[in-house]
Amino acid sequence: MMGPHHAACGAAGWVLIAADSAVPLGPLAGVGLFGPESALVLPEAIPLGFGLLPGITDLGILTGAIVAAGAALLPDADHRSASIAHSLPPVSEWICAAVGRIAGGHRNGTHSLLGLAAFTLIAWLLSLLAMPTTTGTVQIGAGLGTVLLASFAVKALKFMPDRARKVPWLVAIPLGALVTVGLGDQGQLFVVAVATGVMAHIAGDMLTDGGCNPLWPAALRPPRLVLRTPLLNTLWSAGGRMKLPLLGPTGSRREWALASVVSLVRLPDC
Repeated sequence: MMGPHHAACGAAGWVLIAADSAVPLGPLAGVGLFGPESALVLPEAIPLGFGLLPGITDLGILTGAIVAAGAALLPDADHRSASIAHSLPPVSEWICAAVGRIAGGHRNGTHSLLGLAAFTLIAWLLSLLAMPTTTGTVQIGAGLGTVLLASFAVKALKFMPDRARKVPWLVAIPLGALVTVGLGDQGQLFVVAVATGVMAHIAGDMLTDGGCNPLWPAALRPPRLVLRTPLLNTLWSAGGRMKLPLLGPTGSRREWALASVVSLVRLPDC
């Protein structure tokens, strides 16, 4: 999956789990799907989020979406030609080259459960860098992490203005400041947003032909019966990569169609 699409999916994933909003259907509410006597009727509103994070503020949803968008690019730190590698050159290129060697190449370590745990651990350690004050808790670590991840997101999301994408710090630093002073004692939201973005990335790549090995460094080979079955042999490769290739190759029309649908997920009105 392409970098901008990963970022959009990460942001949408965060909004879906965090926001608690709905689109009212107005006069269509209560209309039978199969006629006036139908037992299936349209609801009063279509939910756009599951509201799984009670007590979250609009600021938390907004900044969390940006963090998740940037975190959705983190697994591609194993590839020096990915969007994240070109976000803050030349430092980002050096980091991606080093991560690629440690992770065993593209779509290996950083695209596994081990990679998810590592990224989440780093986010958790950053969230511990907090300082209580008389006016509230200052989230220093989460703020610094947000600056980095927001710069990734700004560079990747193609709908951002060209000037913002060329100088991502102009957008990332204010967002980091908002997180630093605005999250209060909700530093755990930064951790959840990072984990959400990374999971969205891995899930997206498993929908493409390349797939991922979520159990890396172990490479569980499928049984011979699976490899000999025409349909099942496309879901699990001999190298341990698993996939449900509904989107086909990276950058396919189906991927673009999914990205168009994902872009409809919006933030709640503030």
